[in-house]
Order: sequence, then C-alpha cells, then structure tokens
Amino acid sequence: MTEMTTPLSEQELELMNAYWRAANYLSVGQIYLMDNPLLKQPLSKEHIKPRLLGHWGTTPGLNFLYVHLNRIIRNRDLDIVYIAGPGHGGPALVANVWMEGTYSEYYPDVSFDESGMKRLFRQFSFPGGIPSHVAPETPGSIHEGGELGYSISHAYGAVFDNPDLVTACVVGDGEAETGPLATAWHSNKFLNPKRDGAVLPILHLNGYKIANPTVLARISHEELEQLMIGYGYKPYFVEGDDPATMHQMMAATMDRCFDEIAEIQRRARVEGVDERPIWPMIVFRSPKGWTGPKVVDGKPAEGNWRSHQVPFSTVRDNPEHMALLESWLKSYKAEELFTPDGVLLPELQELAPQGKKRMGDIPHANGGLLLKELRMPDFREYGIDVPKPGSVEAEAPKPMARFLRDIMKMNEKAANFRVFGPDETASNRLGELFEETNRTWMAEMIPSDDHLSHNGRVMEILSEHTCQGWLEGYLLTGRHGFFSCYEAFIHIIDSMFNQHAKWLKVTDTEIPWRRPIASLNYFLTSHVWRQDHNGFSHQDPGFIDHVVNKKSSVIRVYLPPDANSLLSVTNHCLRSRNYINVIVAGKQPAWQWLDMESALRHCTSGIGIWEWASNDAGEGEPDVVMACAGDVPTLETLAAVKILRKLAPELKIRVVNVVDLMTLQPKEEHPHGLDDRDFDDMFTTDKPIIFAYHGYPWLIHRLTYRRTNHRNLHVRGYKEEGTTTTPFDMVVMNDLDRFHLVADVVNRVSSLRPKAAYIKQYVRDRLIEHKEYIRKYGEDMPEVRDWRWED
Repeated sequence: MTEMTTPLSEQELELMNAYWRAANYLSVGQIYLMDNPLLKQPLSKEHIKPRLLGHWGTTPGLNFLYVHLNRIIRNRDLDIVYIAGPGHGGPALVANVWMEGTYSEYYPDVSFDESGMKRLFRQFSFPGGIPSHVAPETPGSIHEGGELGYSISHAYGAVFDNPDLVTACVVGDGEAETGPLATAWHSNKFLNPKRDGAVLPILHLNGYKIANPTVLARISHEELEQLMIGYGYKPYFVEGDDPATMHQMMAATMDRCFDEIAEIQRRARVEGVDERPIWPMIVFRSPKGWTGPKVVDGKPAEGNWRSHQVPFSTVRDNPEHMALLESWLKSYKAEELFTPDGVLLPELQELAPQGKKRMGDIPHANGGLLLKELRMPDFREYGIDVPKPGSVEAEAPKPMARFLRDIMKMNEKAANFRVFGPDETASNRLGELFEETNRTWMAEMIPSDDHLSHNGRVMEILSEHTCQGWLEGYLLTGRHGFFSCYEAFIHIIDSMFNQHAKWLKVTDTEIPWRRPIASLNYFLTSHVWRQDHNGFSHQDPGFIDHVVNKKSSVIRVYLPPDANSLLSVTNHCLRSRNYINVIVAGKQPAWQWLDMESALRHCTSGIGIWEWASNDAGEGEPDVVMACAGDVPTLETLAAVKILRKLAPELKIRVVNVVDLMTLQPKEEHPHGLDDRDFDDMFTTDKPIIFAYHGYPWLIHRLTYRRTNHRNLHVRGYKEEGTTTTPFDMVVMNDLDRFHLVADVVNRVSSLRPKAAYIKQYVRDRLIEHKEYIRKYGEDMPEVRDWRWED
C-alpha cells in the first residue's frame, strides 16, 4: 500500500475532484444522452439515445488518471502521451480532450459550449458519429483499444529514441489476461534511459471483464506485487473508493513515480550509469463503474460486472431507470461545473495544460507532424552484377542487408530508424546490419553473447506481437522501421495487422488533420518453398491472402524474383507513406535474373514480359503465356520453358513476371492495377495462361476474375501439401514444378496434340525418377539441383 501523504491542498483537491466529476458527467452524457445536455428540464425518453453502446465500467478510472496526469504535466512541464488500454474507453478520452479545448479546435462544430456539448453527446457511438473506442478520430490517440493486448508494446514503441517523451499506459485487468500484453511487460529490458523516453504502466484493476472476474484482481496483494517485481518493475499500489483519499494517494504516488523516472534518466544521462534500472509502475484498484448507480433492480451495479457496459439499458421504456439516470447525472452537480451556457468554469479550465502540452494535442500522437525523411543511399550501388540472366547465384537478402546497414548508419544522428524481428535477423540473412549496430539489450550480458548492446538498433524478442506493437508505436510517433519474419509465423499478428490497416484506412481517407506516417514494411522470408528442412509446420504463404482483404488504398504486396528487384522494392517501400507493404523473397542461394537497371524498370512497372525468356516477339500472338510471381515459381517457370523449347521448339511462349501482385487487379479496384487494355495486350484475350504463383492459387483467380481471358487462366501454387523433404519435392508435392507446368501447357495448347503423348511420358518419367532418387539419396536429382538457364 502506498504511504498516505497529502500533497494536494484543500483547494487543489476540490478542483481536481470537480474536474473529475465534470469528465464523468460528460462520459455518462455521451453514453446515454442526445439532447438536454445540462438537464435544464426533466429527462424524458426523447432525450435518450435509442442505442446504448458505450461502456461505463472503466470510464471513471480513465477520467481519474487523466486529471492526475494533467497535474504532472503542468507541474513538471512534461510531454506525455496517454494510452488507454481498456476497451471502449472512448467516452473518457473524448470528454477530457473536449474539456481541455483540443476537441473543438480539431472539430469546430463540436464547440466549447452547450451546443457543442449536445453535439458531443449526439455523435458518440451513433450513425455518422464516432466509435466507442479511443479511435483515430480522437485527438491524442495512438492506440484504439478496440482489440485488447497491445497497449504496453505501443507505449514502449512510442518512447524508443524519444528521450523527452513519457507514455502513461493504462492497462485494463481484462486486457492483462491476453498473451500479447503478458509478453509486452518485458519491454523494460529493451528501454535505455540514456536515449529513450519512459513508460509509466498503470495496471487498472476494477475487478471484472464483461461477466467474469479478472485474474489479477482475484490474486493476493502479495502475489500480484511479486508478479510485477518479477517482471522488473517497482509497483506502487493506489487502492480504494473514497474520492478524496484516492486523489491524495494518486497525487503522492505519481509524484514519487515521476521523481524516480527523472532520477533514473539523470543518472544515465548525467552520471553515465549504464545498467538496467527498475522502473516504477502503478497498480490502481477502484470499483468498476465508480460513482455510478450502486444498485439497479435490486442487484449491485457499482463495483460489479453489471456496470461493464451500461448499468441499465431499458431507460427509454422504464420510468424507474429513467429516474435513476436523472439522479445519477444530477449527482455530479453539473451546475457547479459549467456555466449556464455549457462552458467549463475558468478555474477548472486552468487545470489542463496549455497548447501542445495538452495530451489531446501533443505532436507525438500525430506522428506525421514530426516525421523526417530517411537519409538513404542509392540502392543501385548495392546491386549484384548480372552479366546475363541466370549466370550468377546469390542470396537475395544480403545486398538488402548492406543497404539497410547503411541506412542505419546515415540516420544514426537522427535516431529514427530501427529494424524489428523475432530472433531471426541473422537467420534471414540480414546479419550485415551488425556491422553498423547491435541488438538492443538491457538485461544481463555475458562474454559469449552475439552482438548485444544497450545502444543497439535491431529489436529482437521472440514475440511477433511485441515486435509488431513496438513498430506500430514507433511509426505512429513519427519514425521509420522494417520488420523481418519467417513467412509462416507472421500469421501470429494477423489481427494486429488488421487493426493497423484499419487505422491507416481511416486516417488516410477520413481524418485530414492526421498527417501521413511512414509505411509499415514487412519482409517475409524463410518462405514456404524453402522450409523443406523444417517441414509442414513452417509452410504457409497465406498472409498475402489475409492482407489483400484490406482497402486497396492501404496495402501493397511485392514478390521480387531476385536480389536486384528486392533492392528496388525495398527502396520504394521505405520511401512510401501510409501503406502496409508486404515483401516476400527467399533467403537461399538462387539464380539471379535481372541486372540493376532492368530490375528498376521491371519493379517500377510491377509486371512485365521477360523478352529474354520469351520467343514470341515479332511472331504474332504467343501460343501460351507462362506467368510467374515469386522467386521459386519464377525458377520453375523458366525451367519449364527450357524443357518446352527442347521438346516443342516451334511453340511460341511469352513469359510474364509479376513483382507487384496488385497489378493483376483492375485499375478500378487498386491504384496499381493494369487497365483492361494493357492487361489484354500482355496476357492476350484467348490464349492459355499458365500461372505459377508463390501462394494459394485461388488468390490469383480472385484478383483476375473480371479480366477478359480469365476463363483460360490456370494457376499452380501452394495447395497445403508439405512435409520434411527436399526443396524440389516441395514444389512437386504441390504440382508447381517444371514438369507439371509443362504438362499444363500440353493439355491447353491444341497445336501440341500430336506430341502430347510423348511429352507427357517424358514428364511422368522425370517425376518417377525424382521420387526414386530423393528416397535413395535424400537430395534432389543433379539435373534439378544443378539446373541453370542457358540461352
């Protein structure tokens, strides 16, 4: 229990309690009322919203903390971002941002008076209005809180390389039961007080989820304290239900926490103390639905799960509930808080910070205002010399690693670029980054550790959730980042991707005051076709399917076939804004197809005919179009072309390679889509198309179903066949190999009918030889393993 002191004078206590009452009044008003905001006449059902979607249970606690953080900002001149982890906390944050004057500046129609208050109430959780979460529409927000679990990782991501920023992160006790939140507590092992800001976690225990008690609220004080100590924090407890006592306790506790934060930073920055500190945190226990109705219909409400959403939902048709609501609203004594015109009293307005110090107007919560361009070298200088297609082998990510390394070096002073990933930077062939920087690490180190440093800029923790949350917080506060991951396990953050995509969609198209931020860039490697050694568990290319469900204004998907095209795509993605870019490329040695200038042209177009692999130029239309997207499908397509040239030299073949997957959609559906005429010119209107694709084949059909020649499109891709086997056997198991592609051409090109039986027999024989060989020797046949393109 926190030692009881009284840092607030009687006047301060009275004013802070009044401010809190005003915020609670406005929160209830948003949840229930549309009209009559100052209760100038008795309540009637005409004043009440027909839909009651706000959540009251957590709101009083969020309001309570806001007023105390305002006091800290005023007294200490700090920059604080408020992160509200509990779900549906929108009424609290909207109320406080309106009370500090910020809301009316961003939304002038919600004026700082009675008519504005009426509009504030009317818009909440109502058609044409605002969500019940702390959404992008809420000034000062970088965390929506609709989906639980990400508040702590967002908070830490926001303060990395932000030495003067503090995030006050309120963690709901329901949210604390999620896996992402449980892991994110460990973020304190990555926070360097010398160069980073600080996070003040506030675990808010109000005891209940929707209808059940919460785990952390039902364990003993000692067990909870030891849990937080075990996570590496120094916990302070503020517990109770008497407002006056709680105000004094919270003020004293916050003073102590911010004193400790300041001392930790002073020792690191002035005295040069170079060790992991024990950061303070607060456990704040208050009743669920605090200050609300205590009993409704003879059942407990305040301090009970019944106050989770609204204490009573039949108020429009139940006179007793109407009377309870009016009594509840009157208990806050709005006439003592607002003028008759609905303006917050001047002495209460003075409790809020001024200008950009207001938590609703802090520039860090609108990161595009602070975004600086990355200094970047010319990516072409990192390219591989490719004298002719297929003459050089290389690991595609290695040149990209050198490019990222030098971006890291050029932006060292700006400190606005980090690379994130779950323990896979070296595995994913990005190890040359460590020539410039190390992995961030503030916990214990021993001499045999590899590239660990307090000052590292590569962020690794074996939690995709935490990496994603860190990166989102980093981007949303105005910096740049890059996320590398095994392809199969990026699915772990599917839902986090959803939320960030929704945030970008809304901010990009509906909230003009939200400035564009740097794009979220995924590099997915160790992909499905080269997980032969790890087996079926590591084989899943479906993240792409998940991504393309989102708005075309937000998502981009790239499948560069070699190292130079990967460099070109990476350069483009790092320079982009307000997108989620997904880059998929393998890390194993592979043939290189394009010199740097050819790669630049090809990636700029996103799709193109590879003339050097085709033989139809000047010969009229091709007999068949062989398309490919992805490095392994490209290899198999080219190998199939070579077989067909040998067995059917008269066949006219056009090879089309796709880097930007979204070019396949019509232009009306995606800004990168080819228009129908260009698509028809490239793919023809009536010739067979054999498409070798990196992922699940039906996605290509989905993207092209409106195209003229879709009826002749045949797609090969991953069809959920996998095991521990050889690389080539993986493509054989999924019918994506060169021999199956050759058979597909024979089956669809009528002019090959006279040769069909012989070519199919050749294909069958090679596939039988393949199976026999790998079972005997455990590796692929020499003709596959040593294959190369020769003009």
